[in-house]
Amino acid sequence: MGEFLPDYLLREQAAVGALVVFGVLRIIGAALAFERGWRISVVEKCFIGAAVLYCLPQLFDLLTHMYGSRAAGAELEGKAAGCAIALFCAPILGHRLGFE
Repeated sequence: MGEFLPDYLLREQAAVGALVVFGVLRIIGAALAFERGWRISVVEKCFIGAAVLYCLPQLFDLLTHMYGSRAAGAELEGKAAGCAIALFCAPILGHRLGFE
């Protein structure tokens, strides 16, 4: 599918998808941690690990198929950017909501 769509569209779609998924899940995770008395640093580390696992298929594809990795590279960049933005901004929103 990467040969039909430009790289910037793949990158934007992956970034928005990761931003929504990890932003919403991080807020839900903060609410659960607050309710059950868990430390927020443990929840943060779990979500960083989940973000790495979320980006791992594209990284594997990029490393194994070096000749046709244009779409995988763009998708990896988008997912990594979306995860980074979500995991940076979600604690701010969680603090505003009173979960942290």
